[in-house]
Amino acid sequence: MRGVWRLSWLLATMLLLVGCGGHSNARRYSSSSSQGGSSGGVYDNTSLPQSSRYRDGSDSVPQGPPPDVSNLPEPVPKVEPRALYGNKSPYTVLGQTYTVLPTARGYEERGIASFYGSKFHGYKTSDLEDYDMYKFTAASKVLPLPSYARVTNLENGKSVIVRINDRGPFHEDRVIDLSYAAAVKIGVWPKGTGLVEVQGIDPSAPTDDQAPPAPVVAPSAPPPGIYLQVGAFADPDNAARVAAQLRVANFAPVQVVDATIGGRLVHRVRVGPLADVDTADRVTSQIEQMGLPHPQVAVD
Repeated sequence: MRGVWRLSWLLATMLLLVGCGGHSNARRYSSSSSQGGSSGGVYDNTSLPQSSRYRDGSDSVPQGPPPDVSNLPEPVPKVEPRALYGNKSPYTVLGQTYTVLPTARGYEERGIASFYGSKFHGYKTSDLEDYDMYKFTAASKVLPLPSYARVTNLENGKSVIVRINDRGPFHEDRVIDLSYAAAVKIGVWPKGTGLVEVQGIDPSAPTDDQAPPAPVVAPSAPPPGIYLQVGAFADPDNAARVAAQLRVANFAPVQVVDATIGGRLVHRVRVGPLADVDTADRVTSQIEQMGLPHPQVAVD
């Protein structure tokens, strides 16, 4: 779940995501000390420092069995104007710069999903809506606010359509942060993370093309693997040197895979498959400690 990453991003972005209205606002901060209000029973004073803004010190989910989300209606994608807040592009968080896409059309990415729950329930999202963990919503670093996407759990084939109304997760190795309800719907809860495919939805497209079909996951198929791509090199000797360093560290099998990108042959150095998300996070940290670049997660 979010943990320290969400708090770190909030501190880092207090003056960065400037909306069209000229105020600096994102999900859990404000540049205006006058802002604040009641959100579903929560008084959200967005001018407060992150250490005192929230009622809870750490994220959690409600006690007891998970809610029955089988009858909860999924959002119906529709054309909406871009929100005044949360769509500044490019923007920088924790040293990383992101560009907001003009549309969700054609967006497709595989990676690791996380989710967030009780701590943020009732507080403002990046577009200044109230976060409701019992609705099918999500946070994305690059999709416009608001927009829609289908999220499919590649380990069990379950999928859900979500409305993107928040920014995050600013953990480099996560592609989407699901609401608690969405995480329950596709089985990312209670594990905390899951391997997913995110497909953008364009409500302005012809009806048959609006919501792409969920990827087919055969019940007997092996789960997808998690790989860490440490670099893509034009020079095969450079790829071989990095691969040799990684093989000495003995994290996992190391592969050099050739690929053509933009008409150019490159040599990708990948570590994996790795057993699970926790292992991928640990190996990522160890690779960085070796002085190598932060690896990119690939789910195949």
